[in-house]
Amino acid sequence: MDQPRQLVLASTSRYRRELLERLGLRFETAGPHCDESALPGEAAPETALRLSLLKARSVAPRFADALIIGSDQVAASEGRPLGKPGNHESATQQLRGLSGKAADFHTAIALLDARSGAMQSRVVRCRVVFRVLDERRIEAYLRREQPYDCAGSAKAEGLGIALIARMETEDPTSLIGLPLIALTEMLERAGMPVLG
Repeated sequence: MDQPRQLVLASTSRYRRELLERLGLRFETAGPHCDESALPGEAAPETALRLSLLKARSVAPRFADALIIGSDQVAASEGRPLGKPGNHESATQQLRGLSGKAADFHTAIALLDARSGAMQSRVVRCRVVFRVLDERRIEAYLRREQPYDCAGSAKAEGLGIALIARMETEDPTSLIGLPLIALTEMLERAGMPVLG
């Protein structure tokens, strides 16, 4: 299929790249250059949305005629942010804290038409309710999957699904980091239908 426009994913995340590959479109990736810190008093969905827009805009000067995808995810449980644990000890603490509780993952998607400057955006929420987790289950999971680069320390697309009681979302791909349902709608509006 001949694509009418160049498509760029403003991300170096392998998870987002793998999700976008599902659509069968040709695309390039470009690392965004922006400060990803939350602003004081900024709510999780607002942070995710602002950063997704910033990421798309940060690569636009390199791709003047492309459709550029920016995405960001901010997770929180009981008002506390959930970052990427980075190591086994932090992941253990994070999963202990999530045992029997819910976490909200706010994943924002932005599609920038670099030619016209038009921007589409949306935030998709996924609520994840964790099972009650004992030390044995936490340790067995972390040893097998080592999800140290995932907010919440559980990969729902892998063995982390065994830690989850239920998920509530309109788009299950949002939890992994790129809401494909929203993205396909945006691409269609931008003149690049996935099944076109």
